[in-house]
Amino acid sequence: MSDNQDTVTLSQAIRRSAIGLGLFAIFTAGIIAVTQTLTKERIDRNEAAFEARTLFELVPEDTYDNDLLNTRYSTALDTLSNRALLRLPQPADWFQAKREGEVTAVLLPLVAPEGYTEAIRLIMAVDRDGELLGVRVIRHKETPGLGDQIESGKTDWIQSFVGESFDKTPPEDWEVKKDGGEFDQLTGATITPRAVVRAVARGLRFYTENRAVLLSNEPASAAPDTDAADTANEGA
Repeated sequence: MSDNQDTVTLSQAIRRSAIGLGLFAIFTAGIIAVTQTLTKERIDRNEAAFEARTLFELVPEDTYDNDLLNTRYSTALDTLSNRALLRLPQPADWFQAKREGEVTAVLLPLVAPEGYTEAIRLIMAVDRDGELLGVRVIRHKETPGLGDQIESGKTDWIQSFVGESFDKTPPEDWEVKKDGGEFDQLTGATITPRAVVRAVARGLRFYTENRAVLLSNEPASAAPDTDAADTANEGA
């Protein structure tokens, strides 16, 4: 076999190998992409199911008679002001609990971006008078044994928000005790509870500013309560 033939054969082998590697890379990338998509969809479904269970957990059964999951609206409604208080990366659903046609409570999604590891997703329930019915963590990646004590199944720390309001605790006192506020921090963890307390305070401020819209049976067309917004801004 001549040197020229050897060169051609070697070139063909290299080309075949390159093509094979390229096809393998494309196939592998496709498998990874599909797996990631399926995994994300499963996570999203599980998270949605957990959030649905949480809604029923936060609102007392005798305070509503409507279809809670289907009485939902977007935080992107034009009638809502100062939506940045919720720190949501994108619009999300909020819910109304109703009894005999009257809104008895509102459930709001919010985010605590200052978590120790990453942003913490929360949901809070507020009654007509601006009193918290409860707060729950929807998603977090806080340190096991420390920051994860914000979960209702780990400790009762998150229950400390039940019954709280700006009437009971002024806005300026919505900090952990280490920062001069009224709320306990967690044993061995301060950053996580600090982030949650501040997020809930922002959520209450959002509720106060938008109370008229949030409690309306037609929130998409309701007129905002400018007096409430001014009061909230003064207390912020």
